[in-house]
Amino acid sequence: MNKIILHGKKVAGGCAEGEALVTKHTIAGWGAIDPIKGTIIERRHELRGQSFAGKVFVFPSAKGSSGFSMTFHTARLAGNAPKALVIGQINSLAALAAVVTHTPAITGMDKDPVEVISTGDWVKVDADKGIVEITKKS
Repeated sequence: MNKIILHGKKVAGGCAEGEALVTKHTIAGWGAIDPIKGTIIERRHELRGQSFAGKVFVFPSAKGSSGFSMTFHTARLAGNAPKALVIGQINSLAALAAVVTHTPAITGMDKDPVEVISTGDWVKVDADKGIVEITKKS
């Protein structure tokens, strides 16, 4: 097995693992995500039609308005939140989403996570220790 370890900083504590869903594009909340399904609906987004529900969602940063955190909070209430968030560049939108979603979240890694992690990789996020462990898919 090919394992890679990234070190970063905790945004929201906890530990979770699962299959990665990765985008190289920033993500918006309001109008770009269907929180009831946990599906990305933004018209020109590379992940349009895909769901982050139950996955480790890896993205470079959040964009948009304060609706970003509300959308992720609604996804949690609907049972369709990501298991964990791996955020390339933190901003207030992404930080608040991590807190209201109650998911482990990490940022500020020693390597760009969207360049290291691929969709389908198995990812363990230990936000308390600041560690992301990636097992590359075969």
